[in-house]
Amino acid sequence: MAEKVVLAYSGGLDTSIIIPWLKENYAYDVIAMVGDVGQGDDIEAVVEKAYKTGASKVVVEDMREEFLTGYVFPALRAGAVYEHKYLLGTSLARPVIAKHQVEVALREGATAVAHGCTGKGNDQVRFELAYQALAPELKVIAPWREWTLKSREDCLDYAEKRGISVTASREKIHSRDRNLWHISHEGGELEDAGNAPLPSTWQLTRSPQEAPDREERVVIGFEKGTPVSVNGMKLDPVSLVELLNEIGGRNAIGRIDLVENRFVGIKSRGCYETPGGTLLIAAHRELEALCLERDLMHFKQHIGLKYAELAYFGLWFTPLREALDAFVDNTQQDITGTTTLALYKGNVSVVSRQSENSLYRTDLSSFTMGESYDQKDAEGFIRILGLPSRSRARLRADAVKPEVTR
Repeated sequence: MAEKVVLAYSGGLDTSIIIPWLKENYAYDVIAMVGDVGQGDDIEAVVEKAYKTGASKVVVEDMREEFLTGYVFPALRAGAVYEHKYLLGTSLARPVIAKHQVEVALREGATAVAHGCTGKGNDQVRFELAYQALAPELKVIAPWREWTLKSREDCLDYAEKRGISVTASREKIHSRDRNLWHISHEGGELEDAGNAPLPSTWQLTRSPQEAPDREERVVIGFEKGTPVSVNGMKLDPVSLVELLNEIGGRNAIGRIDLVENRFVGIKSRGCYETPGGTLLIAAHRELEALCLERDLMHFKQHIGLKYAELAYFGLWFTPLREALDAFVDNTQQDITGTTTLALYKGNVSVVSRQSENSLYRTDLSSFTMGESYDQKDAEGFIRILGLPSRSRARLRADAVKPEVTR
């Protein structure tokens, strides 16, 4: 009986040719695992294609809600943004896909797992670190690090020779990854950092020129840092993100063009569209500004940077990430309320933030002087704070005094 390998299968160019390649080079029975993270594919067509290209079995796993509640929303609560721009759409999807892939492998008695990531990218690290954390006994096969194919054109040639239909073409050469949180675009004209993205590159969002000529307002509600409603409607996680993607997309929200530092040391350029995520990040930040104590809020910014780095580097299944989640969960206990945003041609403006846990007090912030704040206290406060500065200034003054001659 042949050994089994479970392939993380999308039906795209790379994984479409990996099934026959595995059969030709390893003589494995290939189990294709199709992970639905909201990429919008025709799942039945993907399954049919996997069988046509040689899969002995296809397993479909619906991960959409788990992806949001277990990976995306924790990153949202942490304020995780990589290198100021990237909202980690691909980074957060890889660990949940790898987790299910390992579960399928163990359930099916497979001895190996495989992925379609190149040897230059971050995703190989994300998948394989997850495999090692969850099932280190499984063999890992990474065809891109073994075969003689060097480019997407080579892959297209390989597919054509074996009669494999793929959506990629020599004219439409972008590599895209889509899920509920975002879509990424790489390759093609984007490989030159000096080129502007083509209008046809963008998929989820309108351009500012095509967006409505009127402002649209959206009210996002949170409970303990987790988004739960849009415009007063309680929604399940998947419906909520889908609705915000629609709202943000039609208002040209969520486009970024990023030159980023990959974990493997290469600078790469990609374009990302995260319309709903951009709205959620903005709304969540405003609610935290209202409800978090100053020192906690400032320290949490450091945590957000580290959290983003861990997710981007593929270090999801680690004690550090779990510990950071515990910290973040504690900070979110009072982050309940609503933020109203105004959207207009790619711009997001904050209209209002409201929470019963607000630390904002008009009697303190107002320019009107009242009994709740004694201005005279500020003098001693400033004198104490300035003590080191005064001491240093006196020392410097004594050092430059001219010597007195008699």
